[in-house]
Amino acid sequence: MGERIKSYKDLRVFQNGMDAAMKIFHLTKQFPPEEKYSMVDQMRRASRSVCANMAEAWRKRRYKAAFIAKLSDAESEACETQVWVEFAGRCKYLNDETCHDLDEIYEQIMGQIVKMIIDVDKWLIRQ
Repeated sequence: MGERIKSYKDLRVFQNGMDAAMKIFHLTKQFPPEEKYSMVDQMRRASRSVCANMAEAWRKRRYKAAFIAKLSDAESEACETQVWVEFAGRCKYLNDETCHDLDEIYEQIMGQIVKMIIDVDKWLIRQ
């Protein structure tokens, strides 16, 4: 863990997820109006859910299985976000470079989450 982490907000993976979700929020403002209640909502929900699940996981560190389950949920939401980004690219709402950048960001986020799962014992609260 290196530096002292006092809150989920101190986690780099949370910060990366928040930055990515905000990027998606701003990018989707430019999507066509007919996508407001479908693609835009789904992209924003999935990207925000990465952060929300990381926060929930942080509070479940007393229980190994619950902690891992929430981390897994965050990983799944990151992967779902990648799918929506691909749809947005194929629909030409996002250019190829933006899609590639977002895909790389979410690959990094998923890698960070998987590392936490692999090293789960160092994150748990010992009772």
